[in-house]
Amino acid sequence: MKTFFKGALLLIVASFLGECFDFMINMVLTRELGEEGIGHYMSIMPIMFFIIVLASFELPISISKYVAETEKPYHWPMLKYAFRLTLWISICFSLIVFLLFPALPPLKSYHPSVTVLFVLLVPMISFSSIARGYLMGTQQMGKIAFANGFRKLVQLILLILLFNLFEFSPEMSVIAGLSSFIASEAVIVLYLLTVYVYQAQELKKNTLASSKTALIRRSLFRVSVPTTILRIFHSMTHAIQPFLIKYALMAAGVSEVGATEQFGLLSGVAMTIGFFPAFIAHALLTILIPTVSEAFAKGNQELLKKLLQQSLGMTMLYGIPAIVIMFAFAEPLTSLFVNGTTATLFLKLLWPYFFTHFLIIPLQAYLIGLNLIKDALFHTVWAHFISFVVIFLLGSQPEWQMSGVIIGLNAGGLLQLLMHYMTICQKIGIGYWSLKEKRVH
Repeated sequence: MKTFFKGALLLIVASFLGECFDFMINMVLTRELGEEGIGHYMSIMPIMFFIIVLASFELPISISKYVAETEKPYHWPMLKYAFRLTLWISICFSLIVFLLFPALPPLKSYHPSVTVLFVLLVPMISFSSIARGYLMGTQQMGKIAFANGFRKLVQLILLILLFNLFEFSPEMSVIAGLSSFIASEAVIVLYLLTVYVYQAQELKKNTLASSKTALIRRSLFRVSVPTTILRIFHSMTHAIQPFLIKYALMAAGVSEVGATEQFGLLSGVAMTIGFFPAFIAHALLTILIPTVSEAFAKGNQELLKKLLQQSLGMTMLYGIPAIVIMFAFAEPLTSLFVNGTTATLFLKLLWPYFFTHFLIIPLQAYLIGLNLIKDALFHTVWAHFISFVVIFLLGSQPEWQMSGVIIGLNAGGLLQLLMHYMTICQKIGIGYWSLKEKRVH
């Protein structure tokens, strides 16, 4: 437990600094790109995150889980196989992105250099995934924390330099914003691979055992495949969501420019502020996956229960005050980005969406650690289906518009939270309300 709290604390501190940088990044982007420009930028980012999911094949999670569950002498054979697998993933997905992505309707209206940036991103993400997974599995959270925070600092510095040194057209301003993201990722990839190569050499010298390739493949794919499907679905929904929201608003009578601007305020302002405290949830996710995996592999039910109680307690401890603060100070917070009351209203209406996701993120890590990835996928699919139906049905009504969209987002978040929580309680044998062990009569 001491290792858990130490790792969580390191990640939380680094993530807090990273979120501060991310907050400033979005302020710079909003002011430099304008409402329509930030709408276009936020529409492209989900597609970029979708590519990141494909390129990583969720190896950080599967490798960290494998490392946490097995003895050190078995790590090097797995890492060798992971390298070969990553090489094929990088080649295949680079070709897919280069050949197919320019034909996607949402990307046809953007500059061709967007595709080039996507192709450059694939190998960086693929090979850094091995390093991230190994460092997570061995619970070297200090290095992970540094990488996560430093990447956003580099991106912020690059953005400030680009927009102060050069003049960009509206279209090229979006490209400059995306380029800063890719360049910052490249810096961190070099750091992670340097750390990994050094440790891998030491690990290779001390390897005393070998494992069959089929066994390693089965262990990695058992986690990577369903988790990748989960992340692909999640990324696809986030890539579709901007266009669904804008289409619903246009069906309600809002102009295309107005719909883009409203989505920019929702995603670029309200969600940037609302998800700011989620750095703690992501820190818990990173540390929980290997910790829960190890406890579950050893059959330590008592530790599993304590981890769930403490994770939920920590979430409540920061989540409730965060929601109260952003509700009470919505106007001054949104005024840091734009003037007007529209973003303020969006922020206030979205508080259930933010709070449920503070809880969903560590619970999803729990499901992965308990080998309930298929359950997590089912919950996500069902919740997003309900959310999208409500978004379209209410958002396309002239009397509801963006309020209907927000109701759909809130409903999906609440449904996913309840399904995650009930499944975990059933798996580890505790009551829904008391978080204490169920008594069998």
